[in-house]
Amino acid sequence: MENRKTQIIDLALKLIREKGYVAISYDDLSKVLGVTKASIHYHFEKKEDLGVAVTERVLQNLQDFSSFITNSNLTVEEKINLFLERQIVLSDGGICPVSSLQSDYESLPEQVRQKVQEISQLEITIIKNILKETIKEGRAEEIESFAFVIVSCLKGAIQYERVLGMPILPQAINEITRLLKG
Repeated sequence: MENRKTQIIDLALKLIREKGYVAISYDDLSKVLGVTKASIHYHFEKKEDLGVAVTERVLQNLQDFSSFITNSNLTVEEKINLFLERQIVLSDGGICPVSSLQSDYESLPEQVRQKVQEISQLEITIIKNILKETIKEGRAEEIESFAFVIVSCLKGAIQYERVLGMPILPQAINEITRLLKG
């Protein structure tokens, strides 16, 4: 039973990466999984319930990552690289599911919106905490601004790489590394 629920969440994440939350339906899920829509509704009565489950999965993954990074002895560059690798894995060749949910933000149910806000803030907080290790003298607003630049750059590079089919991510990470060292 729990296996089917996990399969539904996994597939919903995949479809969100491909076409966004608003565009997916229980019909899409049932066809791919080879089950009835009633089976999907059994686990997630409403699409909002599924959206909450998906965002909770992403949030838990991000919280685990944050805990790992906080308790590691990695360098700032290694931590930024791990954040990038996490983004690539999460995107799985498509759109970052967080970015996809952000683009659907105005159309999301309120509970899902709240989770997307929480995830978005945590992503920025993780980068801010990493930057605090290297920018000892920086003011809080400068660190926050740089965190926004890094997250935006990484997510944008993932999008452009997907669309243009060019290796943009290595260029983006090299520039971020250069800025961190400068």
